[in-house]
Amino acid sequence: MAAGLFIGLMSGTSLDGIDGVLFDAAQLSVREHVHAPFGPALRDELLALNTPGSDELHRAALAANAVARSYADIVAQLLEATGTPREHVRALGAHGQTVRHRPGGFDGYTSQLLNGALLAEQARIDVVCDLRSRDVAAGGQGAPLVPAFHRAVFGRDGEDVAVLNLGGISNLSLLFGEGRTTGFDCGPANCLMDGWIAQHQGRAFDADGAWASTGRVSPALLATLLAEPFFAAAPPKSTGRDLFHLGWLQARLPAGVPPENVQATLLELSARCVADALQAHMPQAATLIACGGGALNGALLRRLASLLPGVRLQTSAERGLPVDQVEAAAFAWLAHRFVERLPGNLPAVTGAAGPRLLGALYPA
Repeated sequence: MAAGLFIGLMSGTSLDGIDGVLFDAAQLSVREHVHAPFGPALRDELLALNTPGSDELHRAALAANAVARSYADIVAQLLEATGTPREHVRALGAHGQTVRHRPGGFDGYTSQLLNGALLAEQARIDVVCDLRSRDVAAGGQGAPLVPAFHRAVFGRDGEDVAVLNLGGISNLSLLFGEGRTTGFDCGPANCLMDGWIAQHQGRAFDADGAWASTGRVSPALLATLLAEPFFAAAPPKSTGRDLFHLGWLQARLPAGVPPENVQATLLELSARCVADALQAHMPQAATLIACGGGALNGALLRRLASLLPGVRLQTSAERGLPVDQVEAAAFAWLAHRFVERLPGNLPAVTGAAGPRLLGALYPA
């Protein structure tokens, strides 16, 4: 493939803000990373738009504009920090903010809020966005899209490696030593823990799992949560806030469980759904590489390690790519694939009818 610089822009299910990277496609390396949180008003509106409400079309359009402007700010920061002329960037891959994800069947769809035309106007760089819809149109889940990138960066011949992205939702990429790649969403990673601590302590997230560590796991609640059919469903599968939200938790929550015990149980749920999935689909895994914001949660990683005693658990930083840069780098890589007119999906992962060129182009 031709060399080139690409920008990747990612804002995930956790709603913790935007990660942007300047990515060297020839070296598969990140030159610069910028993170910015969403402003409280935009974050609240994006969270509200995950559930039905009034005047949604107007509100969603305004939010898509706000996301585009926030993305453009990240682009400007990346270019300034590296002294890179914008004409040296071949394209930027922009994920947008998922507010609905309901793939499968005749009426399947996925929706990421982003005004790509406005972003192209403001960034003055070709924008590749709406990266999930073509896979869904081909009968796929539209997610996860990162396993192909994980294969390119973390795959090792002769070694069975799993890559775990811990965002709002957790997803596994299974990189088999003989070259086969599969992957799927496991369940909630941070989204329920973040929502619960926000509701009870007004904090955006449970830093290092400190609050969860003060509680005790409720076996009864854990069993009820693990009974959700999604966990037992066979891949390909994907999920999001459409399923795993505080309303889902409240409907299963018995009276009298102390809030810190609920948080401890949610952390256990996040660890268990990953460990169960890995043991079911790659029990011989030698290494599990964790990335995403949840990889900074020491309590969660320690629990995962205890559930998977025969697996070497490390973070993506130990493989050369910091945990908060992996997803943005993946979407820069997907923009590279689009520019080179190469498919970006893996049908073995998403269940699509075949390889597809992913994305819609808004030229600069």
